[in-house]
Amino acid sequence: MIGGLLSTTLIAGPALAEGSLNVLVWEGYADQSFVSKFEEVSGCTVSATYVGSNDDFLPKLQAGGSSVYDLLSVSADATPILIAAGLVEEIDTDRISNWDQIYESFRADPSINVDGTVYGVPLQWSANPFIYRTDKITTPPTSIAELWKPEYAGKVGMWDDKSSLFNTARMMGFADPFNMSDEELEAVKAKLLEQKPLIRKYWSTAGELTNLMASGEIYISYTWGGLMLGELEKLGIPAAEFTPVEGADGWIDNWMLVKDTPNTDCAYKYMEYMNSPEGQCAVSGVTGYWPSNPEAASCMTEEEIAEKHVGDTDILKSLAMWQTPARPVEYADTWNAVKAAP
Repeated sequence: MIGGLLSTTLIAGPALAEGSLNVLVWEGYADQSFVSKFEEVSGCTVSATYVGSNDDFLPKLQAGGSSVYDLLSVSADATPILIAAGLVEEIDTDRISNWDQIYESFRADPSINVDGTVYGVPLQWSANPFIYRTDKITTPPTSIAELWKPEYAGKVGMWDDKSSLFNTARMMGFADPFNMSDEELEAVKAKLLEQKPLIRKYWSTAGELTNLMASGEIYISYTWGGLMLGELEKLGIPAAEFTPVEGADGWIDNWMLVKDTPNTDCAYKYMEYMNSPEGQCAVSGVTGYWPSNPEAASCMTEEEIAEKHVGDTDILKSLAMWQTPARPVEYADTWNAVKAAP
């Protein structure tokens, strides 16, 4: 499907922008299957650095900023932090010709809108289920609590990210995982420390978890919706996802323009392409994530449209969409304490 994705306008037109583009992104957002085509028609050379957590963006930008990066793909729980720190620029939505095709609720989300100024371009969204090896766990799991089962000792994976706190809090029945009290954070920490002897790895990237599951080192883990399962299927590894009875969290990723980037033209061309139906299908095809532009359905099968909730955002009501924790420092300290414990 990806091979024929570039629009007639892009193919026929001249290379309108020449230069380089350094992107700091999640895996799958700079895949060569579509980047090479974008480079050919745009004249822009794309170089990618990958992150394993939303917590990576702030320190990397503080260390280098526009001297290193031009464009970011940031989930909604981290966008307010970068905006408040003055590390990203206002988006000129007039330069995104398909801006009005993006879901209105995503365009208007407070995570990218501050005092009437837009700071992000919605890219993809999804739920985050859990994943397991079906040849190793024959009874389909139904709960987050499966990751605490003693019989899976040494075969459990958890993402090295504060979202582990959110999931554990939801399992424990806490009302608001994004605004926990000191007592609730301590209880979550104790529960994660209880789990620690069962953990094979706190993984950092999609590729790392894929390799660990493919080798049989991990049987069950939290995951990012679609991406790892798709890679395991390509390898012929029997695996499946499940949404726990406690519910799943969800996210929206947004393009953000680094403050004072000298490569604005290439950045806007990439955002324009990636939010066109062609680009949306390309990214969704690689990652399994859901398009933010429902016009992407023009190049999807009916099955894909249903699976990826194209034109249907009602599922948002059932997801715990990522938010910036009310006390981010305390959350970071709690998670770091779990990892540092013997």
